[in-house]
Amino acid sequence: MQGEPTELLRSPTDAAWWTVHRGDGPIVGTAIHNGHAMRSDTRALTALTDEERLREEDPFTEFIIRDLSNRIVAHTSRFEVDLNRARTGAIYLQPAQAWGLSVWRDHPPAGMIETSLAVHDEYYAMLHSMLAAIERRHRRFVVLDVHSYNHRRQGPEAAPAAADEAPDINIGTASMDRLRWAGVVDTAMSALGSAHIDGRPLDVRENVAFQGRGEQTRFIHEHFPETGCAIAIEFKKTFMDEWTGKPDIEALRALRALVSSLVPVLTEALARQR
Repeated sequence: MQGEPTELLRSPTDAAWWTVHRGDGPIVGTAIHNGHAMRSDTRALTALTDEERLREEDPFTEFIIRDLSNRIVAHTSRFEVDLNRARTGAIYLQPAQAWGLSVWRDHPPAGMIETSLAVHDEYYAMLHSMLAAIERRHRRFVVLDVHSYNHRRQGPEAAPAAADEAPDINIGTASMDRLRWAGVVDTAMSALGSAHIDGRPLDVRENVAFQGRGEQTRFIHEHFPETGCAIAIEFKKTFMDEWTGKPDIEALRALRALVSSLVPVLTEALARQR
C-alpha cells in the first residue's frame, strides 16, 4: 500500500456499472455508493454540480475494501440510481429523497427512469447469484456493506456534528436477526473498537447515526435469512474533507488495513456460528 498515488484512489472506469472481484472465503465487501459516473442523458438533466454530487456520494470506500478477495464496487452515481434504496425510491425525484437537493432541472422522462431502474434490477440479480455461490461453497457468509457519512453539514467552517451523535464508525443492524448473528456482529464491533488511528481509539457504536435500513442489507437478510449476515458499516468522513473532496491518504490506508484485519476474525466467528 505504500506509495499509493492519490489518483489511484478513484475508480478507473466510467463505463462499467460495477466491478466484481471473486475469490475464496466467506467475507464480502461492498462499496455501492462509491460511484460518481452518470450516463450522458442523466448528466445532461441533473441540476447538481459534480461537487454537490460528490459530497453525498461515498468516495474512497472502494479503496477501504480493496484488500478483500470478494468485493463489489459500484461505479454509477447514486444520483442516477441508488442501489441502496428500494426500487420504488431508487431515483431521487423529490428533494426530500436527497437531503433537500433538487436533483433534476426537469422531471426525468419515463424511459430514462426505466433505463436506470434496469440497472437496479441487474444489480440485485447479480448480487443474489454471487452470494448464492458463496453460500454453496462456505455455507454462511458475511457482507461488509461499507459506506461513509458527512458530519460537517453546516459548512466547512462550522462546528462538526456532536460526537455523541456521530461515532467514528456506525454499525447498522436493524434489518438482521440480531440474536442469531450476535457472535459475528459483536466480534466485528470488538475488533473495530480495539483499533487506534492517529493514536486515538475509534468510537464504534451500533445504530446511532444510521440503523442499517438500506435495501442491500434488507435484501440479503430476506433471501439468505439463516446463512447471510450483512453488516452496514458507516465511516464518518474524517478520512477526507467532505467539502473539497480531498482525501487523507494515511487515514484511508489505516481504514483499509482495519477492514482487511476483519477477514480472519469474522471467518473464525462464522465457523462458530450454529
